[in-house]
Amino acid sequence: MSEAQVINFGCRLNQYEAEVMRNRARDAGLENAIIINSCAVTAEATRQARQAVRKARREQPQARIIVTGCAAQIEPQRFADMPEVDLVLGNMEKLDAASYAAQGRRNDFGADDSERVRVNDIMSVRETAPHLIEGLEGRARAFVQIQNGCDHRCTFCIIPFGRGNSRSVPAGEVVDQVRRLAANGYREVVLTGVDITSYGGDLPGRVTLGRLVMQILKHVPELARLRLSSLDVIELDAHLLDAIATEPRLMPHLHLSLQAGDDMILKRMKRRHLRHDAVALCAQLREVRPGLVLGADLIAGFPTETDKMFENSLRLIEDCGLTLLHVFPYSQRLGTPAAQMPQVPGAIRKRRAGQLRAAGARALQSYLQRLCGTRALLLMETELRGRTESYIEVVLDSPADPGSLQMAELTDMQGDHMAGVKIDVKFDMQVAH
Repeated sequence: MSEAQVINFGCRLNQYEAEVMRNRARDAGLENAIIINSCAVTAEATRQARQAVRKARREQPQARIIVTGCAAQIEPQRFADMPEVDLVLGNMEKLDAASYAAQGRRNDFGADDSERVRVNDIMSVRETAPHLIEGLEGRARAFVQIQNGCDHRCTFCIIPFGRGNSRSVPAGEVVDQVRRLAANGYREVVLTGVDITSYGGDLPGRVTLGRLVMQILKHVPELARLRLSSLDVIELDAHLLDAIATEPRLMPHLHLSLQAGDDMILKRMKRRHLRHDAVALCAQLREVRPGLVLGADLIAGFPTETDKMFENSLRLIEDCGLTLLHVFPYSQRLGTPAAQMPQVPGAIRKRRAGQLRAAGARALQSYLQRLCGTRALLLMETELRGRTESYIEVVLDSPADPGSLQMAELTDMQGDHMAGVKIDVKFDMQVAH
């Protein structure tokens, strides 16, 4: 019998939790099972999870199929109604080894919905327990969950109903996890969560994301690189700005949750920043950390978006100096206020998303051109592919050990990444910085 397989969709937090689930299932002795960890950020993401269920049943008819993640939390009965599914777990239940303890043949999880669906009220959860993992299987960098849930209610977003309200992992426990991962040889750790800039709001004292970053870098000096997942523009605290300015081990690549560049659309999204806030923050970040690379999430075709409103978002790429974009055509999610607003036709959403991506590609090409002839320290993800501190992918001319730090000269562009020549220098913390 084989160990349980996890098929993962969605964000970095899901990737982290997939490793937790793999460990929990192994500890429970679960075998011959497929766990599908779903995402609900778009309707397409939910469709892909259902497609994965059907494919898993076709390819492994004797395996037990468990569906969990945000889509399962939000629409548990929709998955329970699929004949291929044996068990539906909520986002809290998926992290509990007891959820995987049932053994035996397919359908031993129970015949009725009271047994097949184990999804509790996520809004009742008040704490996020730290889940210690020794690393991430097959990955050069490790993720550490510092927070879960979201207290905000953007009109397009269904995720708070899948993740619950914001809750933080105590700082000391985060530092301990990072120290453990660094001791296991990980050169880079990514702090992840649903809304990490809200970190600490539910903890005693005046802990913030910036203070947490400072504690990690102070107490884990052996960690070469610390990276942050997506940041909310309006919540960057003074200590985080100080860390960005003064800490070379905090990577010079930040990904911002911008979503749009038009004030009316931002208001209808119920975002808490306006266009000038985003532009001003990006200028401030570059002032304190020259050479910083900025990425962003942008939504194309939000309800009521006119051509003029879209142009404001398109210009934001240049006005904020954005390099690495995640572009999404607006996805109508039932249960959200935006779903009740006048919708932009799908073809227009798709066209606008294409325009944003094309502008992002031009910005990336311009940045890559400036890298030609420079040197960079890579974190090797495979023998030939690594990432710079600014998260640019580089393909080397000769192999290096995956997970190692490797100096390289960047020679020329190759599409959306760089080609590099390996430079043999012994790594130490001084070389890194």
